Amino acid sequence: MAESLRGGLSLALSGFGFWSHDIGGFESKASSSVYKRWIAFGLLSSHSRLHGSTSYRVPWNYDEEACDVLRHFVHLKCRLMPYLMHTALLAHETSQPMMRPMILEFPEDPTTRTLDRQYLLGDALLVAPVFHDKKAEYYLPAGNWTHLLTGELKSGGAWCFEELDFFGVPLWIRPNSVVCVGSENREVDYDLTRGVRLVCGKLEGRVTLEVRLVDTAGDVAGKLEVYHDGKRVRVTSATLSDFQVHLPWAKEVVEIERGSVARDDARGPITTRGVIVRADGSTASFRYAE
Repeated sequence: MAESLRGGLSLALSGFGFWSHDIGGFESKASSSVYKRWIAFGLLSSHSRLHGSTSYRVPWNYDEEACDVLRHFVHLKCRLMPYLMHTALLAHETSQPMMRPMILEFPEDPTTRTLDRQYLLGDALLVAPVFHDKKAEYYLPAGNWTHLLTGELKSGGAWCFEELDFFGVPLWIRPNSVVCVGSENREVDYDLTRGVRLVCGKLEGRVTLEVRLVDTAGDVAGKLEVYHDGKRVRVTSATLSDFQVHLPWAKEVVEIERGSVARDDARGPITTRGVIVRADGSTASFRYAE
């Protein structure tokens, strides 16, 4: 599993925008624990496949928990399709790989020079596959990072060590970044502009971001502009109105200028921690407290 990641990141540094691997490994049959850990890595890749040389890599050939783990991460990848499609479009337009070696995104940080067991999926999501039954080891560059699945906020510039079950994986949103997630968790071919949620990494200072949404053909279908200054967020779109803004690290909304607080829209497995504001028309504008 680690060898597959190292090889793929080398391909990415050589100019390959897309690459994949066989979940569970191609030769022989991995243990059920390795297979379940590989599922998270495989579903958080540009494309995912259950494929091997001597046996079918279907989860029911391992154990019942493997089926549950695969279902969990398939749901996650379906939710991530707006972000992944935009990332794929960037790979096509700019030759930036979908799965990026850490040194490519953080060349000024000397620790990233030898990191070969974690990566950036697009420009906003750090993925650190787990290579043990429970123990996760990974490095977060400087800044305040937000966990996409739990909403936890963690300071970077340090190595992190934690224990996770097979449904957990270090999946961190980069500071001052946005991950746009969709409304479906059972399909990948759906309207990627309908009911989208902008999950914001920790926003600090004065920030302006543009989020592009693409359709299933890869054509741009809409744009959203995100403004942050102090404790105020404003998201607008000239063409889209069905969207939400999610700050997992915020404590409460203290004032709403446009929009309404969403209280009934869980849509797992993405975190529901923090505050979620539904747009009014083409705008969501509010102030928050931490």
